[in-house]
Amino acid sequence: LPPSSVTSRSSPARTASASVCTEVAVASDTQAAIKAAMKEAMKAKDSNRVTTLRSIMAAFTNELVAQKKTPQDQLPDSDAEAVIKRLAKQRKDAIQQFTDGGRPDRAENEQAELAVIEEFLPEMMTQDQIKPIVDEVIAEMGADKSNMGRIIGAVMQKTAGKADGADVKAVVTEQLS
Repeated sequence: LPPSSVTSRSSPARTASASVCTEVAVASDTQAAIKAAMKEAMKAKDSNRVTTLRSIMAAFTNELVAQKKTPQDQLPDSDAEAVIKRLAKQRKDAIQQFTDGGRPDRAENEQAELAVIEEFLPEMMTQDQIKPIVDEVIAEMGADKSNMGRIIGAVMQKTAGKADGADVKAVVTEQLS
């Protein structure tokens, strides 16, 4: 083949791989932050923190495999945030169950893990910040208690994951009563 045809064939591939690399670099901010925090925790010999950060990384790998990707791929920040929220919710549930079951020692361990996990969660909206959105949705829908599920769904959609579902439910219940 003449050199010009080889160049033209490999250029698009090179360009495509360059854009993929850029996309991966942009998509891995959360993962990179967790890896950096894990490295610092290892240097500080903080075993509880290292264990929790490793469990987050394992959850990322599990999510990648569930999405039919390789474990070496980078998880986009939106997916990473969803995984971290799920881990935080699991810890909160475990804390509640251990407390109810009379196991305060296990609840303390879960609380320590939750504190590490919450460092990587975005700032959640407070109930005071949610109230105006709830009022707006209620005014739009002209809703009452029978439509509470639809109101909560509409508010969750408007807050785009920045509000905790339990807080939204509490505000909606308060506003409708």
